[in-house]
Amino acid sequence: MSSLPGEESPTSERKKAVRKRKKTRPLDETTLRDLALAYVARFATTGAKLEGYLARKLRERGVAEDEDGRVQMPDVAALVTRLIELGYVDDEAYARSKTRDLTARGYGARRVEQALWAAGVDEHTREETAPSEAAIRRAAILLARKRRFGPFGIAPEDDEPPEQSHKRREKQVAAMLRAGHKFDHIAFILDAREEADIEEWLLEAEEEEGPKKW
Repeated sequence: MSSLPGEESPTSERKKAVRKRKKTRPLDETTLRDLALAYVARFATTGAKLEGYLARKLRERGVAEDEDGRVQMPDVAALVTRLIELGYVDDEAYARSKTRDLTARGYGARRVEQALWAAGVDEHTREETAPSEAAIRRAAILLARKRRFGPFGIAPEDDEPPEQSHKRREKQVAAMLRAGHKFDHIAFILDAREEADIEEWLLEAEEEEGPKKW
């Protein structure tokens, strides 16, 4: 029997139902491993994030029974550990990549630390992959340049009321603090008389750390 215009045919509905049943069927060791491999193939992740993802999938879909009707909970922690051993999951590589990405977008060390902590990266790895002094200065300058703060903005009028100048500075400080930057870095940039002073400040840090740091 043909379906009416705008309606799905019974065959199409049956196919959808079959796909839905396949998607939501309970998980066993094999299907859980397949889910894990698909996840790490698509996303850069950490051991903690992957473990959380798999635990959520088990809660959503349940655990499959064997032929005897017994339920055996898959060992999520062991599966994650194995994928780490095989190199599919690398917390340090994730942390370095995330740090580079965030600083390149103008975020400071505090926001980087928060992001890595939320991803389950351990304290030692967070310390090892923390952005260098030059990197966090570079990120602060990038944000100030993008937002036209300090000497990157339009110079205020000579007769600008002090309260207006103070209010503008407070907003700029707040914005840079939210982005995770240190107060002394913020103060230096906002108080700089010209861009050349900021460029020299960055150059000092780059020279101190040498060419191999990032």
